[in-house]
Amino acid sequence: MASNKPNDEIQSLQKAIQSQDLSKQYGGTHTGAWVSYLPPSWVPYVQLARLSPPVGVFIVYSPHLLGILHAAIQQRAPAPEVLKMCLVMLSGSVLFSNAIHAWNDLVDAPIDRLVARTRRRPIARGAVSPLAAFIFTVTQAAGAALVLLYFLPPQSAPYAVPNMIPIIYYPWAKRHTHFSQVVLGVWMAWGVFMGSVAMNVAPYVVDFANAEYGVNKSSVCLYLSCVLWNAIYDTVYAHQDIEDDTKIGMKSLAVLLRGKTKPALYFAEGAMVLLLIASGQDANMGFPFYIFGVLGSLLSLGAMITLVDLADPRSCWWWFRHSFSITGSLISTGLLLEYALA
Repeated sequence: MASNKPNDEIQSLQKAIQSQDLSKQYGGTHTGAWVSYLPPSWVPYVQLARLSPPVGVFIVYSPHLLGILHAAIQQRAPAPEVLKMCLVMLSGSVLFSNAIHAWNDLVDAPIDRLVARTRRRPIARGAVSPLAAFIFTVTQAAGAALVLLYFLPPQSAPYAVPNMIPIIYYPWAKRHTHFSQVVLGVWMAWGVFMGSVAMNVAPYVVDFANAEYGVNKSSVCLYLSCVLWNAIYDTVYAHQDIEDDTKIGMKSLAVLLRGKTKPALYFAEGAMVLLLIASGQDANMGFPFYIFGVLGSLLSLGAMITLVDLADPRSCWWWFRHSFSITGSLISTGLLLEYALA
């Protein structure tokens, strides 16, 4: 009888390679680059906060940056003030990102243990206790709140409060609705409003006492475009776990749209581009915004949707990571040039 040892060794090697790949996709065991130089007791918290690679931080920061630049254009803010708020929001976004990722893993730990890509995350594998994760979440959220209260205008705090509802609810969304990616987009894109308020531009006004109500249409359109942008790239991200999510009964747009995802993403991309155009028109934007922000988004997201292999987790991760960065950079560049040339 022929030995199966060579085949077993090949399968073992394939599993080891797959495990290494998964660890790079926020699987919870990534220790490369600068993380290797930290004290061992710190590493699980870096993994918990998704700080390596720092894609999560920039996902959180990008809408804030867009809101700052958009408001700076509207009010012709001086460059030092814009730079200051960009740095303040970056520091706050790091703390905010730490808190929300820890909160997500704390709630999701029982599910993470059932999913191949996430079963080695710090809480799921026991490297961080639920109590320690909760304390970490609270301290990071408190730090983000202090940045908000100390550095931002006093009227900023009331605008942050409504966003607490979808943030807290998000980890449970996949248990209740296929539209968890939209829930993510709703609270993630809220950074557009917070960036606007940081520059003393109110994205909306609700004053019951004086019966005053109104919206900044350009800000709202930019916010809605970011909701769709988040839903698009997170749907690609969700395809990494589609098999496990289907088995354990978790919901997502990836599960709902299975086999029809790309046409739906093209439709969402079209709506996002139309919202960017509407935002630009209401704010009287010039050609830099339309060339980089609008056309750039159309091409970069279109490339992702066309070229990503939704059946390959590594392809989903690569396009999620790089397409987000490219699209965010293009919209930011369009707004930055618009501000510089105004």
